[in-house]
Amino acid sequence: MNIRSLTRGDGVVIGAAVLLLIASFLDIYSVEDAPDSLELPSLWGSGPVVFSVVLAGIVGAALIVVARGLPQPKKVVGLDLGQFGIAFTIFAAWSALGNVFDPASGVDNVGGGSDGPDLGLGLILALIATLIMAAAAVATPLVPALKGALIPAARPAAPQPYGGQPQGGYGYPGAQQQPYGGQPGQPGQPGQPFGGQPQPGQAQPQPQAPQQAQAQAQPAGDFSPFWFAVPVPRPLFAEDGSPTPIAELAPGTWYLAVEQRGANLVAQTQDGRRGVLQDTSGIQRG
Repeated sequence: MNIRSLTRGDGVVIGAAVLLLIASFLDIYSVEDAPDSLELPSLWGSGPVVFSVVLAGIVGAALIVVARGLPQPKKVVGLDLGQFGIAFTIFAAWSALGNVFDPASGVDNVGGGSDGPDLGLGLILALIATLIMAAAAVATPLVPALKGALIPAARPAAPQPYGGQPQGGYGYPGAQQQPYGGQPGQPGQPGQPFGGQPQPGQAQPQPQAPQQAQAQAQPAGDFSPFWFAVPVPRPLFAEDGSPTPIAELAPGTWYLAVEQRGANLVAQTQDGRRGVLQDTSGIQRG
């Protein structure tokens, strides 16, 4: 599970779930002029509230977060886990609203119809938490501000030129680098160190022909491999044009663009898989 794929909307859902958990330990009722010795139950003292509000909201938030962190979406009876999570959060908000309107759950209609207990702080916070949770779950795919990465992508330790390979990390295999200031020699001859003088008896490298020097100075093409990160999860499609994604690029992870095909990029993942990134809008170049 990649936590860097979580969005700001997922962060709001997590925060609302924490608030709901806190509210579940507060009083479900409030009674005017009640003596200090009177102990009122929390939300855990009501089975319908526990199952329809507390557990439904927490389970829905967990499904949304887990579905976002998985590399491939998991489906149950044809629906994604995230869709199940959204449905759970909406159900929890609806149930909390009903309990707020009638906290006594019909007890006030028994017998002489006396007024039942009033609304407690736990139910009020539970309603607020579930409304925030459901709103964030529904709005995250629609609002660009909520689509952004919850954890920003970490920049490389040192700036690398496009096509360079960070030290000790995953990178596109490139040519062996010469020492700083070194001069490439002929096969079998090491390059000279920066500012160094040739040692006695050491053969001088022959100057290359102008055509060869010009060919080496020119890049292999207009495109140079570079590192990039995506702002939101993006599917990576097979190079053969298959419509089924082979992987999902997650925010907060650096990938290597190895080729450009029109407006698309051929990207390579950490496990070596290559695919076509069709949506390149808003990518962050490293």
